[in-house]
Amino acid sequence: MSSELVDVTIIGGGPTGLYGLFYAGMRGVSARLIDVLPELGGQLTALYPEKDVFDVGGFPKILAKDLAKALVQQATQFDADICLDERVDGLRREDDRLVLETDRGERPTRTLVIAAGKGAFKPRRIKCPGFDEFWKRGVWPHVHDPEAFRDRRVLLVGGGDSAFDWSWALRDVAESIVHIHRSDRYRAHDHTVSLVEGAAAKGEIELLTHHEVEAIHGAEHITGATICDNRTEERRELEIDDVLALIGFVPNIGPIADWGLELEGNTIRVDTRMMTNLPAVFAAGDIVTYEGKLELISTGFGEAAIAVNNAVHFANPDARVDPGHSTSSAAFRDK
Repeated sequence: MSSELVDVTIIGGGPTGLYGLFYAGMRGVSARLIDVLPELGGQLTALYPEKDVFDVGGFPKILAKDLAKALVQQATQFDADICLDERVDGLRREDDRLVLETDRGERPTRTLVIAAGKGAFKPRRIKCPGFDEFWKRGVWPHVHDPEAFRDRRVLLVGGGDSAFDWSWALRDVAESIVHIHRSDRYRAHDHTVSLVEGAAAKGEIELLTHHEVEAIHGAEHITGATICDNRTEERRELEIDDVLALIGFVPNIGPIADWGLELEGNTIRVDTRMMTNLPAVFAAGDIVTYEGKLELISTGFGEAAIAVNNAVHFANPDARVDPGHSTSSAAFRDK
């Protein structure tokens, strides 16, 4: 484990953290990135790698996994210490440095940029027999590879964007899809709901409102499920191979809440420099709040640039905050 002192440490390997790591490299400072996930990319790779992203500048449309790949390539062109599958538990101050306490040991740094998104995103779970038993061996909280459901019988649960996006996308992949939601009010985009309802009218998907999962059955693998109409209590047995529980995530910023930061709910308040109330501690991305804040990948990029450039100046007051134009940066002369 590397325990060398670095100028900037970034917590979070999602789009904001990766762009921040790129900026640290461009500024020529020593940097470290720590992420609890085993793979860089954050939610782009962990939750929706096969979904299209439409609102990132320069890309009319790009798959989430391809955007993540490009960000990783951009961020890792400079020498940086990347620590994956590592959980940050504590933060303390020692003289002129901060020390991050992780499950691998201690990581000293002059400044810190917290880009941890919504924190540790824990999938919501359905309280029913069989759900925990088949968790991640038949019960899935997200779709990583659509081909994994090729010719499978799928019970899909949820009323949000992810549920309807995958209901539509998997209709030509799975053998069958039964899509249920506990009410007749959806949180998904109206256009996607219309697409799924149209597919249901054609018999491509079975869409049921006011239904919930009562039990999941099987031995070595899932063989069926019991669903229940929550208005009539009428039950129905389904023969299925997989359950897609796309019912959202519970945000949890974890130990960060105990570091003395000024919080608003699960977000960190920052000033125009992206600095928190703690000296040398900055934050960017979905985890921050300020007046007019928008939770977008594109705004996260801008916040990362502001946070890292101010962190560089904080670590070395002789360094300018303004990085100048990348077209004339010394960092790229030999690239």
